[in-house]
Amino acid sequence: MSVVTEMNGNAQEIVIITGMSGAGKTVAIRCFEDLGFYCIDNLPPELLPTFLRLAKESGKNIGRVAVVMDLRGREFFEAATASIEDLQKQEDVTPHILFLDSDNATLVNRYKESRRSHPLAPFGTPLEGIRKEREILADMKQMANTIVDTTNKKPRELRDFIMSLFSALTTPAFSIQVMSFGFKYGIAIDADLVFDVRFLKNPYYDENLRHKTGLQTEVSSYVLATEDAQQLIAKLTDLFQFIIPKYKEEGKSQLVIAFGCTGGQHRSVTLAEYFGKYLANSEHTVITHRDIKHSKE
Repeated sequence: MSVVTEMNGNAQEIVIITGMSGAGKTVAIRCFEDLGFYCIDNLPPELLPTFLRLAKESGKNIGRVAVVMDLRGREFFEAATASIEDLQKQEDVTPHILFLDSDNATLVNRYKESRRSHPLAPFGTPLEGIRKEREILADMKQMANTIVDTTNKKPRELRDFIMSLFSALTTPAFSIQVMSFGFKYGIAIDADLVFDVRFLKNPYYDENLRHKTGLQTEVSSYVLATEDAQQLIAKLTDLFQFIIPKYKEEGKSQLVIAFGCTGGQHRSVTLAEYFGKYLANSEHTVITHRDIKHSKE
C-alpha cells in the first residue's frame, strides 16, 4: 500500500475512489462526507474536468472533492485513465487515487450475501464479472496512490482506516456543537443530548439581570454560584468524559449537545458557554445560542 501524498495547500484536492465492485466504495464515500469533502457518487470520468472547472468558477468554497468512479458508468469508464492523467498535469489540482480491492472469494461471498448480480455479468456468475472487472481496472490500479485490501476488513475497520489516512489533510472528523435554547420556543429537535436546566436558580427574577444574557459575566456568575449548578457541572463533566470517546469509537462524526431553560437567555446560555469552552480544549467545538435573539424583543 502506498503512502498518502502530501497535498498542495493552494490546490483543489480531489480523491478518486475506485476499485472492485463490492470492495467498500460506499463505505469510503461516506467517510469522506464525514471528513468534509464534497462527494459525488458514480460521476462519469469524462465529466470530472468539467465539474472541477465549474466548481472553481462558481466562487464557492469547494476545495476538497471525493468522487466514486466505477463500472456502473462503464460506457464512460474507458476515458477515466486519460481524464486522470490530464488532472495530474494541472498545477492547481491535486488528485489522489484510492483503489479498493478484495480477493475473488471474498467478493463472491459479498455478492451472494447481497443477492445482487455483478454489473459485468448480469446473467452469469459473480466470478465471471469479477475477472472481467480486474482486467478493465488493471491500469487504474497501477495509477493508484493508495491501494487498500478490504478482504479481512469489516466496514467499521475500513472506515477507521480511511479516517486515519486522510483526516490529517482535512477538517476534523469529529465535531461537537453545544447550543442553548428556550423551551417556550420549542425543543431543540436536532440535538443528540438535551439537558433541561430549568431547575437552576433563574436570573430572570432579578431586576438587574432580567434583560441581560448568560453571555454577560453578571448573569453567568449568578447561575454558576449555586450549589446545584456546581453539582450539575461535576456530573456532566464526568458524563462527557465517558460518552464522547464512545461516540467517536462508534463512528459518529458530529455530536449536538443542547441546554434548555425557559426562554433561552440566562441559564441555558451560561451552561452552553461553560461546556462549549470546556470541550473545546479537546474537541473541535462550536457554540450557538438559538433563542438569544429574543432577548431584544
